[in-house]
This record gives sequence, C-alpha cells and structure tokens, in this order.
Amino acid sequence: MALPPKVYTWLCGLFASLGSIIFGYDLGVIAGVLPAPDFMHVMGPRYQDPNLQGLITSIFVLGCFFGMFIVAYFADRFGRRKTIQVGAAIYMYAEFSPVLIFPRLSQADRRSVGGALQTGAQNMDMMLAGRFFAGYGVGIVSDLAPLYQAEIAHPSIRGRLTTLQQFMLGIGAFCASWITYGTSAGLKGSQGEWRIPLGIQIVPAIPLICFILLLPESPRWLMEKGKEDEARATLARLHARGDIHDQLVVAQIEDMKADIARAKDIGESTWGELFTIPSNFRRLCLGAIQYYSTTIFTTMGFSSTRILLFQSINSVIALIGEACCVLWIDHTGRRRPLIIGNIASGLSFVVGSILMARWPGSVNNNAMYCGVIRLIIFSSVSPHSTRDYLGPLTSSDLITLVTTWVFNFFFSACIGPLSWAYPAEIFSTRTRAKSTAITSSSSWISNFFIAQVTPRAFLGIGWKYYLVFAICGHTNALVIWAFYPETTGRRLEEMDALFEDAPIFVANTEYAKMKDRHAAERELLEGSFVPGGLTGAPVRTDVEGGLDEKASST
Repeated sequence: MALPPKVYTWLCGLFASLGSIIFGYDLGVIAGVLPAPDFMHVMGPRYQDPNLQGLITSIFVLGCFFGMFIVAYFADRFGRRKTIQVGAAIYMYAEFSPVLIFPRLSQADRRSVGGALQTGAQNMDMMLAGRFFAGYGVGIVSDLAPLYQAEIAHPSIRGRLTTLQQFMLGIGAFCASWITYGTSAGLKGSQGEWRIPLGIQIVPAIPLICFILLLPESPRWLMEKGKEDEARATLARLHARGDIHDQLVVAQIEDMKADIARAKDIGESTWGELFTIPSNFRRLCLGAIQYYSTTIFTTMGFSSTRILLFQSINSVIALIGEACCVLWIDHTGRRRPLIIGNIASGLSFVVGSILMARWPGSVNNNAMYCGVIRLIIFSSVSPHSTRDYLGPLTSSDLITLVTTWVFNFFFSACIGPLSWAYPAEIFSTRTRAKSTAITSSSSWISNFFIAQVTPRAFLGIGWKYYLVFAICGHTNALVIWAFYPETTGRRLEEMDALFEDAPIFVANTEYAKMKDRHAAERELLEGSFVPGGLTGAPVRTDVEGGLDEKASST
C-alpha cells in the first residue's frame, strides 16, 4: 500500500538531511577529541599554541564558508540531488584520501595513516587539512538540504521538513557526545580514545552518496530547466501517489509556470540582482541576520566542552527542543518562536553575565560552569561525596544549571531550526540557490570570526563580553517582530509577491499574522488561487475588457 503523500515527502526530506548528522557529529566529536592525551601528543608541541587549538575547531566552518562558492552554480546547473551527492563525495574524499592531498608522504606515513585524513592524522597539518575539506563538503550538503526540502514540500508541512536540518544535526551531536564520553571512559590515554569517534563520522555519508539519486529531484528545478513533463511526474510522485491529473499537481504546475514566465521577463538570474532589486536585497538581509543569530548562540552557548558527560546530557535537552520544533512549527508560525526564543536566550546571557560579574574568577577558570558539573557528576554518587570533594552546592550552582538548560532548550526549539528554514523558503526558485549560498556563508564566516575572537575577548574584558550576546538576543527579537513577514502555509511561488507587497515594517499588519496553514493547499485544490499571487488574494479574470473579481476561499 502506497504511503500517504505527506508522509512520503517528509521521509524524502528526512533522508536528504542525513548530511546534517555529519555536521552535528563533527561539531560534537571535536569537543571530545581535543582533550584526549594521545591526541595532544600526536599533534605535537604546536598544540600548545592556543590559536592553533582554536583553529582545529574553527577551520571546519571556514571550509563550510568556501564550499558556498560552488554550491549555487552546481545546484542551478546539475540539480539539487547531484549537488548534495557532490558535497558528500568531497566529505568522504577529505576523510579517506590523504595520499592524494599529501602526495609526498613517505610509505611509512601512508601505512600509518591507514587511508583516513582526520582519523589517521599524524600531525597538526593533516588534521587541519582534513577538517577544512570535511567542512567544505558539509557546507554544501547542509546548505542544499533545507533548500531541497522546501522545494518538495506541501505548503502546510514545509516547516516540518526544513526544520529537520537542525533535528538531524542534534542527532549527530547526541551520538558524538555519548561516543566520545564512552571512549574517554573506556579507552583513556589510547589512540582509540579519539581515532574511533573520528572514524565513525563517515557512516552517515555512505547512504547519502549511494542513494540520494533515488529520491525525486526538485520539481521546481525541473520546471526551471524546461522539463515540464518530468516536473509534473515528480510532483505527482511526491503529492498525489503518481496521479499527474490530480488537481493539486495541476494547480502547482500552473503556479510554477506563472513564476517562471515572470522570471523570464526579468531575465537570467544574476548575483547582482540580489543586491540591486529591493525585495531581493530585503530578503537577503533578513536571511543573513537570521543565520548570524545562530552563530552568536552556538558559539557562545552554555554547554561545557570540557565535561563530556555534561555535554551528553545537554544534547538530550537539545534533541527534545528540536523535536518539539519539528512537531509544532507549522502550528505556531515562524515569527512567534523566533521572537520568544531570542528573548529567552538573551535572558540566559543576562543571568550568565550577572553570575560571572558576581564571581569574577569564573572568567579564567570556568567556575561559572562548576555548579552544573558538580551537580550532575557528583550528586549521583552521594551527598557526602559532593560535600567532601567539592563542597556544598550553592544557589548560584542551581541557577547556572537551570539557565543552561533553559538556553539550550529555547535555542534548539526556536532559533537553530528556523535559521535554516526561514531563508530556504523566502526566495524565488530562480534566486534561491544563490541567495541561500550567501546567507549560509554569512553564518560560516561569522561563526569562524566569533570562535577566533571569543577566547581573547574573555581574557580582555571578561564577563562584559557576555553582554554583547545578551543585547543581541533582545535586538534580534525586536528586529524579527518589526521586519519579518510570516511565511507559514504560503506557497513558495507567492514569496516574491509577499515581499513586494509587504511594508518594510510589518509589525501589527496582516503580513505579521499567521494564516490558516491549510489555506494555500485548499485554494490549489479548488482552483481559486492566483498564480504567483498571495494566498487569500482575490481572483481576477478579464471580462470583455473589464475585470471581474471573486473572493477566493481561505
């Protein structure tokens, strides 16, 4: 028996986001690798340089940034699926082809590497190269996954697909944190403590590169390339159990035709129009702002990368938040979670600033996290062990613990998932790949910048650095409330009309309100939609030189 169309489409989106597991796993695994004694020994004396230590982590996102230079070209030229496959292939190349990258390696070094660049790294240079090229591939995959998901989704469940990116990222981080905790506890001091977790990260890339072409191509990309029959068949496969005469399929094809006809009148898509056409530049700015807010919180988050058990427990909370987002995002809209999540995250940094100002030593020795670590690790042993070895827990310990969990939950349920979802759905098909490449690159380069600046900032101004992020959380919420139109339930083909018609300041207007998320699909089924027009707009037809309006169903 065939799966319901929405279930099938959701599963396609789920498979496409396998690359996000790689992304999340890499972000999580490096925290467990860096403090491993054998890893520090293999990296050599240069590892004592704090700048190089930070570079091992941040060069991954620098690779993601450079991956954006080709992603738009490949996605528009060869399609969404093949570009995802290319990204996965580059990632596997980075993991398993050190001889090609380092042709002058001696035979002994080649045997010792064992075919893996990061997993078999013999020095700092190999590790940095491996992480850069791995980031290059992951950047391509993570940028294309939400774009592909948005283009195959029904309007009423598009949020559930595009927020899978963050959910799968959370699964990767969850797996990495517990694997590194296990190898740290059971293989302490051995090479396996860090090589095994690094080697496991290749697993999600294998099915992605082998089976991604079995998924349907984006019907919108096919229409853009003039392959209408293939687009119709693909859309029917996704939304109507293969029935190309289904009204939902017929109506969406007509909607796409109108969008493409309008695009042909404008001309071929260029990078310049993203900055020169006001509605495009507006969307580009909103997308870049939303991506940048993610780097603020992920880079400065409250999780302690030095305590692997705490990191593992924190990853469970993140997964719960991400699952809540996937389940409810199409019911709550986009604006409300973003506003609430940024305010809650900003308040978490306010509390963190107060605690660090009250106990100044926390700037240098991470005492701010001490209460969380003590509570989790030692209270499970016995009350006596807590008092005897670490002293009694204070009220600040409990406040820090609650603040940590509150921040992590709201970030994972609101900010993280929507930072991928919102930019992927606000652009037209002709500019979507280029636009998301730019918004994603803003995330990667700002992430790299903040990661490099943060250690020096803490040494220089201490707790005052937290105020930057406390302020950003609240200003982000204000900007979203004032300028971000609501996109829930709208068709992708109406996004141009939405951003052309909506005023710059959308707060307290109709464009800020969430509509019935099923309205767009209902109009498509009834044939009462306006091709390329807004959901709920009046249908206009020529009648002997005049205009006849009939209200569309909403």
